[in-house]
Amino acid sequence: MSKTQKLILAGAGEIEPDSVKAYSDIGGFKALKKALEMTSEEIVNEVKKAKLLGRGGAAFPVGKKWEHLLHIPGTPKYIICNADEGEPGTFKDRHIVANVPLRLIEGMVIAGFTFGSKSGYIYLRAEYRRFLPMLETVLENARKAGFLGKNILGTGFDFDISISMGAGAYICGENSALLNSIEGKVGRPRIKPPHLAEVGLFGKPTLVNNVESFAAIPSIIEFGGDWFLNIGHPDSGGTKLVCLAGHVRNRGVHEIPLGKLTLRQIIYDEELGGGIRDGGTLKFVHPGGQGCGLGGPDQLDTLYCFTEMKKAGLNIGTGAIIVMDDSVPLIDYLASIGEFFADESCGQCVPCTEGCPLVVEYLKKLLVPGQLGKRDLDTLSKIAETMSCASFCGLGETATVPMTSAWKLFKEEFEANVKLEEQQ
Repeated sequence: MSKTQKLILAGAGEIEPDSVKAYSDIGGFKALKKALEMTSEEIVNEVKKAKLLGRGGAAFPVGKKWEHLLHIPGTPKYIICNADEGEPGTFKDRHIVANVPLRLIEGMVIAGFTFGSKSGYIYLRAEYRRFLPMLETVLENARKAGFLGKNILGTGFDFDISISMGAGAYICGENSALLNSIEGKVGRPRIKPPHLAEVGLFGKPTLVNNVESFAAIPSIIEFGGDWFLNIGHPDSGGTKLVCLAGHVRNRGVHEIPLGKLTLRQIIYDEELGGGIRDGGTLKFVHPGGQGCGLGGPDQLDTLYCFTEMKKAGLNIGTGAIIVMDDSVPLIDYLASIGEFFADESCGQCVPCTEGCPLVVEYLKKLLVPGQLGKRDLDTLSKIAETMSCASFCGLGETATVPMTSAWKLFKEEFEANVKLEEQQ
């Protein structure tokens, strides 16, 4: 029995991504046709029943977000797709955009109809610029076929989508920074509240969802929220796209049902990860993204769903699963993460701007025998705590999470080069 289940990736690699006919032939736009005969409340109720948790990393209930926006007065309302997939080790949104972009488009049009919106934007990260011509063709083909633009399918409903390109800033993956970027402002996070559903793009009510979240909507509407929920876990319905990377044999994107497989199965099953490459031994796994905690071999039997991963102190996050074998020096790995966050810090707040490079400095000194003492490790811990409590946004809040989780798993590697007289 297959460990994978293709809902979002149905047709990926089998049909031409810009062909409306090919997408329609595999059931595409059935959900949109059904949605156009439903009320906004009925659509939102199906999304709520599905228990779709946001696939961009934060896992906020999509149904709750949609319900909130539905009851916000004021027009126009904007529909925004966050395709700024900047998390290292994460490439599943790219897979959707490259192979089944019309499923994303269909989800956005359903959202547009639900909220009476006229305009939507796909915010595409700069590194995905090569997909821009294809996406423009996809949008134009959808317009010609009557699924986008004026008078969609003869219903009198108008909704169109534009593409906004990022400039390569990781911080613009944060929803409010993304909106600032679309508006032509510096891509830095906003103070919240007010929430984006109330004061979003151009100060108007706005829905921002991830690529994978929008791409899940057609299945929910076509087959029903209960059906979608039953595929996954009782607390989080549907499938999840996972990105296997690192020292695993079968690196790539796999779509699996939530709550049916363990981390061990995902990494070692021949249909999925296929085990550790070159006969190596797993040292740790880093699921969820660079701002999430590391897991050790004794956590591999954790069921891969939002509830059980959280209980184990792990995250599903963006769907990244980075596998590292025992050849990897832990402190080197952590320092590379720290350098990434230091480079991507937007400079808006002191705890993150100053804290990220300071963490890297301490970690690099840990690589040299005798450079640091026990008190320095205490200082490093205090810096991490300050960053997590006082940073303005999620970048600074989570930048040291890998390090603090690694301390619990591999304390001896942190202390290996600490001055001997201070260890006593």
